[in-house]
Amino acid sequence: MMDHSELNARIDRFIQENQDTLFDDLSALIEVNSVRTEPTQDAPFGLGVRRAMDTALEIANRMQLKTNDCGGYLVYADVPGASEKQIAAITHLDVVPAGNGWHCDPFALTQREGYVLGRGVADDKGPAVVTLYMAKFFRELCQETGTTLPHTLRILLGGAEETGMEDIDYYLEHNPMPAFCFTPDGSFPVGHGEKGGFGGVFVSQPLSGSLVDFRGGVADNVVPDLAYALVRGDISGLKSTDKVVVTDEGSGIIRITGHGKGGHASTPEGTVNAIALVANYLLDNQLCTDQENQYLAMLRTLMASTDGSSFGIASQDTYFTPLTCIGGVITMEDGVLRQSIDIRFPTSITPPELQKACEALASQGSARFAGEKARLPFYIQADSPEIEACIEAYQAVTGRDDKPFTMGGGTYARHFRNAVSFGMEEPQASYPDFVGQMHGANEGAPKSLFLKALKIYILAVARLMELPL
Repeated sequence: MMDHSELNARIDRFIQENQDTLFDDLSALIEVNSVRTEPTQDAPFGLGVRRAMDTALEIANRMQLKTNDCGGYLVYADVPGASEKQIAAITHLDVVPAGNGWHCDPFALTQREGYVLGRGVADDKGPAVVTLYMAKFFRELCQETGTTLPHTLRILLGGAEETGMEDIDYYLEHNPMPAFCFTPDGSFPVGHGEKGGFGGVFVSQPLSGSLVDFRGGVADNVVPDLAYALVRGDISGLKSTDKVVVTDEGSGIIRITGHGKGGHASTPEGTVNAIALVANYLLDNQLCTDQENQYLAMLRTLMASTDGSSFGIASQDTYFTPLTCIGGVITMEDGVLRQSIDIRFPTSITPPELQKACEALASQGSARFAGEKARLPFYIQADSPEIEACIEAYQAVTGRDDKPFTMGGGTYARHFRNAVSFGMEEPQASYPDFVGQMHGANEGAPKSLFLKALKIYILAVARLMELPL
């Protein structure tokens, strides 16, 4: 294509010339509330996701990329190559609900002290914009040099990564498998394995006691930062704590509100589950009946740890970090409580074992456990030429010698024969207090990371294009 020094210089000029419009385009995407909603015509994941896809298509068309809409399940943009074999990057435009605790508008891009904040900045609209600019670089390079890429470069933009990944299932039913695919939906340098995923719901018997309502959480894969219960009782003698607020609702109804610290279900260390705060307060202050206390005690056990050790499912192996388990969403309808869980598990435990443990825990709460479809762990060897190309690009830009890793998050990579997660989070990043993590309040990232990632991705694709796929 061209020697490395010339390519580096060209990349640096491109980034300098395009960085302002990159963040303008990111702002346009962040402004779209693309939480999944009910399907409509040409919008299988709701109008918000549809609008985000349309916005992304407008950006890609302005860049003169070759675009296509896969029935609203997924859209893509190509730089056609001499071969129809594809090197692909896949990100997603859907987001988890905003949740609570924001200090800025979650659906407006906020810039502060070199950082950008907004729902989707890190997961995954920011990476989506970066990959589109990566494609723009190669489209302009080919046009200006009169050359053609050896392989087709495809930018895939999904719409249901956070809620089931039916988008990629649909896409792969109607389109060929890429020769290699990376998803910028993890950490640098390269994630070559993902834990399995297991979920379900603990369903109580119909309750007719002191509890009037109990609600918390915004998504099953998010540690809830806010929860509340309404309970009949006498407020005298009850005191608020630093994380639980007690208020009188009148007519003998007390509101117990828990203020926790949210985060992604795959990395629950350091989070504080608001549902657990409320359940523990109800138990500790004897505000409920014996029947209700059985279910609340089950919740206490469930959420006493984030590694599953509190009910006997702690597990780890040589490939992955230990199992994680969180309670995501609780609701109460017609006296029935429903508590969802999200478990990320290594190869040392199986879905049937998890099902059995959850059923045993449910029985302690006089409840039943309704398990959902499980996904098995995903793992590929880390010494392939494609992974080495990604690592070399990362090292060339950062000077770091970080090694490939496995993770607890679930990405699109597991749906492809030859795929990895490839950034764009940095390991052990130290951000100011006003910057939150993905799936939490005040989700944000440094602007410099976007520009660094863009250069890494361009160099990686340049190397990948030289491989005999």
